Amino acid sequence: MSRVYNFCSGPAALPEAVLKKAQAEMLDWHGAGVSVMEMSHRSTEFMSILASAKARLKRLLSINDDYEVLFLQGGASTLFAQIPANLTNGFETACYLDTGAWSIKAIKEAKKYAKVNVVGSTKEQNYTSVPAFSDLEIDEKAAYLHLCPNETIGGLEFSELPDTSLPIVADLSSTILSRKIDVSKYGVIYAGAQKNIGPAGVVICIIRKDLLVRSSDRLPTLWNFANLAANDSMTNTPPTFAIYLADLVFEWLEAQGGVEAIEAINIRKAQALYDYIDSSAFYANPIDPAYRSRMNVPFTLADSSLESLFLKESEAAGLRTLAGHRSVGGMRASIYNAMPMEGVEALIDFMRAFEKRHG
Repeated sequence: MSRVYNFCSGPAALPEAVLKKAQAEMLDWHGAGVSVMEMSHRSTEFMSILASAKARLKRLLSINDDYEVLFLQGGASTLFAQIPANLTNGFETACYLDTGAWSIKAIKEAKKYAKVNVVGSTKEQNYTSVPAFSDLEIDEKAAYLHLCPNETIGGLEFSELPDTSLPIVADLSSTILSRKIDVSKYGVIYAGAQKNIGPAGVVICIIRKDLLVRSSDRLPTLWNFANLAANDSMTNTPPTFAIYLADLVFEWLEAQGGVEAIEAINIRKAQALYDYIDSSAFYANPIDPAYRSRMNVPFTLADSSLESLFLKESEAAGLRTLAGHRSVGGMRASIYNAMPMEGVEALIDFMRAFEKRHG
């Protein structure tokens, strides 16, 4: 069976070259006689993999020595709670910007640790835009300001940051490595791996070192950022195979020319798909064009009764996982780094043919 074009929002498609390399090294990693899945996380072999992954990520994102890079377990959803548990120590409030479903989940968890100040929201606009930053009601005495710059479910993305003295904490799960970012503008960046980094099972946390002093000794050992940093992400057994695959993805991305090169490709992919949607009366995208996500493209059909047929026929055409999130319906094409331009073109061709048959 030939591989399909996988538009899943996560776990998402991985570069074919990475899968083939992992396949070749599955039984014997670099002459060690064992798979990465079998080796001790304390072995020199795995320690070299972890060091390589950290070094590659630092190069790709130009991360300076003011930051620690952690490879953790539990996914970004765990950090919704872990971040306020660590960073609100000594503070009464934390500020959150509400731009969609993942912001809502983060706010819910943060309320268990501190008073949450929702500085702005576009709930009344059904999260199709972003609040004007000049209107945000930021408490400059709060612990931090939390943002989700790419709302995967709604397909909304923004790149500018509010002007604040607070450490900015950002869930970049769908953004990381897809476009250039200035890490120095953030206090904490965290990202689930299963979109642009690797398989599910590891979450990246990039934290400014001065924030580590906020971690309280009362926290569980495996939740304490200062402890995790002091132990190089290995307070307990880390997700070794997921870290290994992340390192292979970082290697692949470097071979493509790095983040700047992949961003140019991502712009072309997203523009082609949005241009076709906008040219058609049969399809529509609800997001303000200024804030459309490059990674997650939701769209609806003029006749919603055709959705199940669209999914059935697209699957048969080798275009997989195009259903929108269960909370919003419609369709969604996630076109992360590993999705080639050919996959986007195949989707557009199918959409055009489907419109001719049923429009």
